[in-house]
Amino acid sequence: MVSLLPWQVRDLVVATERYPTVRLRVLLAVTTGLRRGDIEAMRIGDIHFDRNTIATRNRKAGKALPERPVPKQVMTELSNYVAILPDGQERLFADRFTSKKWNRVRERVGMPGLKFHDLRKTFASLLAQKSVSTAVTQRLLEHSSPQLTNDVYTNIDPVLRQAIELLPVTEWL
Repeated sequence: MVSLLPWQVRDLVVATERYPTVRLRVLLAVTTGLRRGDIEAMRIGDIHFDRNTIATRNRKAGKALPERPVPKQVMTELSNYVAILPDGQERLFADRFTSKKWNRVRERVGMPGLKFHDLRKTFASLLAQKSVSTAVTQRLLEHSSPQLTNDVYTNIDPVLRQAIELLPVTEWL
């Protein structure tokens, strides 16, 4: 599993512009930490536009989070998308997530081995890099233990790199 850097996330989002539903899936994954299956199961009624939250059901663990916060910018994207959906559509995405489109996106960003689940790790790693507590990240990922969150889903390597770069090595050499 890999964790993307912020500029790689930006490139990925740009690469999905020709596939609006893939773009929304990527945005939801990287800003909520949801698994692809949980994103696919979302219904329009799960979105609370007035509170910038979504209700989610974790199919893997059988848990539910009735109020999952979503960044305002992503809620705006969701609102614009939902506004053009046909009346009576219940599921957020009527289309299927296809490997064909995902492969095109991965190739465009030069990451052919990128897995959708890597966006979940990216979410957790970016929170860790911003000093969000493991307890909060654990709750957002709906993990049963903080150990799982720390061992598998956080990557603080970029923070370590930035710290090392602060050393005045040029003054020493």
